[in-house]
Amino acid sequence: MRIARYATRRLALLVPVLLGATLVAFLLTRIVPGNPIDKVAGPYVSVERRAQMKHEARLDLPIAQQFVLYVADVVTKGDLGVSYTTGQPVLNDLLQRFPATFELVTFGMVLAILIAVPLGAVSALRKDSLGDQVGRVLAVLGVSIPIFWLGLLLLYLFFFRLSWAPPPLGRLPPLTTSPPHVTGLFTVDALLAGQWQTLGQALAALILPAVTLAVTAMAPITRITRSSMIEALESEFVRASTSLGLPWRTIVWRHAFRNALIPVLTMIAAVYGFALGGEVIVEYVFSWPGLGNYALNAILGSDFPAIQGMILLVTTSYLVIYLLLDLSTAAIDPRVELT
Repeated sequence: MRIARYATRRLALLVPVLLGATLVAFLLTRIVPGNPIDKVAGPYVSVERRAQMKHEARLDLPIAQQFVLYVADVVTKGDLGVSYTTGQPVLNDLLQRFPATFELVTFGMVLAILIAVPLGAVSALRKDSLGDQVGRVLAVLGVSIPIFWLGLLLLYLFFFRLSWAPPPLGRLPPLTTSPPHVTGLFTVDALLAGQWQTLGQALAALILPAVTLAVTAMAPITRITRSSMIEALESEFVRASTSLGLPWRTIVWRHAFRNALIPVLTMIAAVYGFALGGEVIVEYVFSWPGLGNYALNAILGSDFPAIQGMILLVTTSYLVIYLLLDLSTAAIDPRVELT
């Protein structure tokens, strides 16, 4: 009941936060130089037609009035406007591209967590050993290596030289029919439809971009896991448990690791939220048809509706992720107060 009340209050806070994010997006897109109508219309459209297009896009109105009309459309109709770049409703564009980004980021984060958390925990248990030094070097490399260089290197090795990976042409090979749409995640939809060949192709296309994402994501997760575990192992309750004669395995994994898990979950949530809205380079290198490429094209084309829709989606994603983080933290540690 306590968690349900807290979740309800947090969901209610979505409204002012999203309103503030929309206002910031409006101000940023309007003060940045560049007229989207000029880019859409081209050099041969008459002045009269340009003025008409500007009126249809409401760009001839004061910013305050534009903002009020936009918010009214979003609230009453769920209308995020029409993209100047694609000519399609922004909501449809986001719904079409979000599953691709979500699938890529989720696979990459799962891979990063499966490697980073055990690596950080083992490094803490064997502090200053050879394994600890190797883990710290890997974490530093993950932070230091440019993500575009890593993606290109993986493509050169595994696609160009060894021919183990498929070409970077999106989520499926050309001329391959997508599985029946259920979730928008090709791996899940192919699994539900029993299309094993399509499932294998979707997984093969995911491997290199997911590994690229995982290498950069695992670095901060490894470091926070190591530092949190070291702090937990040096705490008073571990000393007390050791003096009481509890098995070392129980002390480490049931007590120390559980207490170290809260900051690790916080870091995972931060990295995951950032990746959902910021993996432009990975999607560009691997021609992945997700939100990153869409946001890049929107920014280059001064596509106001698309930029505003992206900011709303990313803000909502962050809020939902941190809500789930708080609920998970409360489930792990009952001492946490949800206020």
